[in-house]
Amino acid sequence: MKSKTAFLYGPKDLRVEEIELPEPRPNQILVRSKACGICGSDVECFEGKSAEGRYDIGPYTPGHEWSGEVVQVGSGVAGFKPGDKVTGDCVMHCGVCRNCKDGLMPSACLNMREGGFRPDSPGGMGEYLIIDEPFVHRFPDNWNWEEGAWVETFSIGYFGIWGNGGYVEASDDVVILGAGPIGLSTLMVAKTSGARIISVDPLESRRQTASRYGADAVVDPSAVDLKTEVFKLTDDRGPSVVIEASGNDQAIAAIFDVAGPSARIGLIGHSVGRKVPVEIGLTIWKTLRITGSGGTKNIAQRTIRFMDRIRDRYDVTGLITHRFSFDEIQDAFKVAVEEKANAFKVMLLF
Repeated sequence: MKSKTAFLYGPKDLRVEEIELPEPRPNQILVRSKACGICGSDVECFEGKSAEGRYDIGPYTPGHEWSGEVVQVGSGVAGFKPGDKVTGDCVMHCGVCRNCKDGLMPSACLNMREGGFRPDSPGGMGEYLIIDEPFVHRFPDNWNWEEGAWVETFSIGYFGIWGNGGYVEASDDVVILGAGPIGLSTLMVAKTSGARIISVDPLESRRQTASRYGADAVVDPSAVDLKTEVFKLTDDRGPSVVIEASGNDQAIAAIFDVAGPSARIGLIGHSVGRKVPVEIGLTIWKTLRITGSGGTKNIAQRTIRFMDRIRDRYDVTGLITHRFSFDEIQDAFKVAVEEKANAFKVMLLF
């Protein structure tokens, strides 16, 4: 079977080629792509600003925010059938190395693959993709394809709150640094608990979106002293939960100032490869608990159930600002790269 598939060869070198697909192995599933989001990490790889995309070892097919329809299953696949609506994990662990057997996060896997970032784990920016069964997840038939493509993004916000022993409840004041797709996903998760949510972002359009999706207060960190404003909004206690969802250096540094005593800190914004000066001593005197998560673990099925149960409250597809057909992929990346302030989520449709 032939497939028109996108390959990133290097910075700003994205090509669509027709390839011959191999037969799925016994544990693999052939999926026809239906929708695929362009993530900020895809943009940074395209721009040559991130080492996450491994075109240094060969061209790869981007797209870790995808949904599709099962076309064919390998002889050993028991949990899926043609016609199923599915999406997939991004971080893929081997399950057999010493770190996997110790139960560590998939990002600790000694043989880790990352869907949509490596030649050996193609993403969803092609007419078809082949993926191993353990990393495939079915979503409800009454969802549309765009909702399915949001699962991976939403899972990061969900894991940022509930993963690694984290939690949120109605007595919490939660500060979310960054109101992009990950920050807004985190906001929706936290808001369902009844917690008070403060969304921080310098872009007015994103603050407005955060308000529409349930933020109790929004703060422009470029216009006020962030610590002063946050403490004012939390009765001078400081927040009990801080989620850093931007990867921005100033936001990361601000965590230690704005956090309240014994606050739970979740780091989910990408900043690897940079050294960010912070006042780490505040961690000691404030007794902060800090967790990070590169990818998620055992959360996709819970994410799908969670999204389904809040579906009448939140329309995640309302966050999509631009839609392009797969044939327009070059235009889609151009918008995602050049109109970052307005292109909240760019979606490719097949």
